[in-house]
Amino acid sequence: MTLKQALLGAVCLLALPFSAAAADELAACKGKVPVLNVIAQGMPAVTALDSQLGEFDKKWGTEVKITLLGENERRAKARLDASTGAGSYQVLYIDEANLAEYVDAGWIYPLADVVPATYDLADFRVDLANVATSGGKLYFAPFVGGGDVMMYRKDILEAKGIPAPKTLDDLVAAVKATSDPANKVYGWSARGQRGSGMNVWRWTPFFRAEGGEWLKDGQPAFNSEAGVKATDLYIDLMKSGPPGVGTFNWSDSVEAFRGGQVAILIESDVFGPWMEDPKKSAVAGKVGYAPPPEPLPSAGWAHGWAVSKVGTKDDCARVVAGDFVGWATSKDMEQKRLAAGIASDIGRTSTMKSEAYRKAVPKDYIDALLATGPRTSLLIMASPVWPEIGDNLGLNLEELFTGSRKDVQGALDEAAFAAEDSLTHVRKN
Repeated sequence: MTLKQALLGAVCLLALPFSAAAADELAACKGKVPVLNVIAQGMPAVTALDSQLGEFDKKWGTEVKITLLGENERRAKARLDASTGAGSYQVLYIDEANLAEYVDAGWIYPLADVVPATYDLADFRVDLANVATSGGKLYFAPFVGGGDVMMYRKDILEAKGIPAPKTLDDLVAAVKATSDPANKVYGWSARGQRGSGMNVWRWTPFFRAEGGEWLKDGQPAFNSEAGVKATDLYIDLMKSGPPGVGTFNWSDSVEAFRGGQVAILIESDVFGPWMEDPKKSAVAGKVGYAPPPEPLPSAGWAHGWAVSKVGTKDDCARVVAGDFVGWATSKDMEQKRLAAGIASDIGRTSTMKSEAYRKAVPKDYIDALLATGPRTSLLIMASPVWPEIGDNLGLNLEELFTGSRKDVQGALDEAAFAAEDSLTHVRKN
């Protein structure tokens, strides 16, 4: 029997006890994949792997090479690698914004086909797994994600006699009341930089809160009255932001807040624990956590790793890549991160329920997560061409947020017209 015949006998392998199947694969593939190339973004769960990679390298006789890129560059490079058939990467970093595109194009495997069952795929948090699922199949292993949480400076709001905002009107009033540019304190910060996962991501809850829908009768509808009202409100809030906020990415906003410059921030809940690190945060112990003010929904998201069909050009590459995805996102790895003080990137239900996690984060942060959960869903357009539509919309929004463009309706009309072309193209194909 050839190696290919042995590894493609999936049914036979699954019929064996897992230890026997795993032993067969290890014996057949150890040393056969000299380098495993992984594309990634510099989240704590990724950078924490540096000290653990020797364990995996030794097991498979390989060298894992992780290429770290910024969010927009990572999306562009991974898409290019898969779409052109280059296949330079065996493991791809996937998020909710590009999942539909990757599944529709057949660029990635369902995880159950490539990740050993002992890694317990059913243990991933339901909110993250839902976002990482298409057609009832889980396609990437989420190691970070969730929804939104409002973070606010308890000391600043208390000094002004302002309770934590519970409605959008409360939020606007609190942002303006706490903004004090003369003392380099700003009421608000948010993503302004162009991109489907940048300014569009943070603008979308405002759009949906106004009753906005992406499509009406199959045509783009985000240039509606709801779109205009949401954009006007976002622009108004950003007037109370730090200098340059019109081009801020998520990192800029998070660092402005934990650097002590910002009173209120609504961001992905993963950043909550970042505020409590006394070595990196000037506001540790001063932050309160609450759900986003009503009627803002919570933007569900997840990032994780998938096995590339394009990049795994032989059976051993597929086997080793699948084992890497399971190993890197395993229960054991999450517990090691918690032990190292990393409480932000949590993808598993078992970790959330652990005593170690409850000791690592404030109670009101966990309370905020629980309260926000029912309001969390995928708010972006679920379409293979979403990245194209979202990136184009983000370009127009950035021009509005920076003030280089003033006509809100015209900017949204232009983006909707381009979106119609994108949708027409995908329907024809």
